[in-house]
Amino acid sequence: MELQVRRIRISIGDVKLEADLKPTRTAQAIFEALPIETSVNMWGEEFYCKVPGVKDHRETATTQVKVGDVAFWGVGEMLAIFFGRTPMSIGADPVPADRVNVIGKIDGDAQVLRQAMGSTTIKVEPVS
Repeated sequence: MELQVRRIRISIGDVKLEADLKPTRTAQAIFEALPIETSVNMWGEEFYCKVPGVKDHRETATTQVKVGDVAFWGVGEMLAIFFGRTPMSIGADPVPADRVNVIGKIDGDAQVLRQAMGSTTIKVEPVS
């Protein structure tokens, strides 16, 4: 099966962004689990939410992420969106609490997510 680039829409509070997913098996599994609407948590300038039942193929397991990266933490079944510094950051880049599988990238300026800080729900859906 050939994997293709997929696009998703992320809505948190009044902020709506789109992201391109990488052509990986984990990104495909996330895409197939959509749409989801669930509670969202924050850790520094990272939003994360549970996406249960998705297998993490760990193609790109890393602690090196950038602002705008969309990642999946398989151990906790969490989708993470990085838009700034996290509590583990030393420089300007976010640092995840554990190795994550980077599955995509926000299209545009992810830092607009700062306007959604304090929001309690997230919606992630496929873009047709």
